[in-house]
Amino acid sequence: MHESAEMYIETIYILSQKSSSVRSIDVADYMGYSKPSVSRAVGLLKSGGYLNMAEDGLLSLTSEGVLMAKKIFERHTVLSSFLESIGVSKETASIDACRIEHVISDETLSAIKEYLNK
Repeated sequence: MHESAEMYIETIYILSQKSSSVRSIDVADYMGYSKPSVSRAVGLLKSGGYLNMAEDGLLSLTSEGVLMAKKIFERHTVLSSFLESIGVSKETASIDACRIEHVISDETLSAIKEYLNK
């Protein structure tokens, strides 16, 4: 999965945790992207089996989408925590975690989780 698709899935997941209704405009506002960009991404996520869109425009992650979103979100939170633990500011840690979460190996993430649990 491409980084941009992961970002959209994570955003939809985060928004769905805050509100029972998520629309494309909410995603666009949250990410600072244009509505056409979000519409294209929504179409790709739907065709990939990660997202459903109701007739009224409400977005919901499929079970596969939720699994992917939880994995991405966990990576983000673990990496943010790790970076903060070594002295990085909360804001910078979140930004950097967002970049790293898409390329880090499972092995490295597991080692970081073990380190944080010590």
